Amino acid sequence: MNDMQQRMSELLAPLSPEVFEFEDQSHLHVGHAGNQGGGHYAVLIVSQMFDGMTRIARQRKVQELLADLFVSKQIHALSIVARTPAEYFN
Repeated sequence: MNDMQQRMSELLAPLSPEVFEFEDQSHLHVGHAGNQGGGHYAVLIVSQMFDGMTRIARQRKVQELLADLFVSKQIHALSIVARTPAEYFN
């Protein structure tokens, strides 16, 4: 587990994720216009806490928990897939 994966995992712990998958996609965006630092990442999070939440609310919750990484420019772009256990395991 690299440092960013570990940090995201810690920050997302309040969601009690049953699944957390992390992918660093920064190498696919070398020279990306507008990037002034920070990596490109993709995460899959499966949490019961997403039950009853809209897709947008789930995205906002994840972004809220990771806000410090955006503000400190450690994350430039983040792809989020947020599912409930019923959605993911069925």
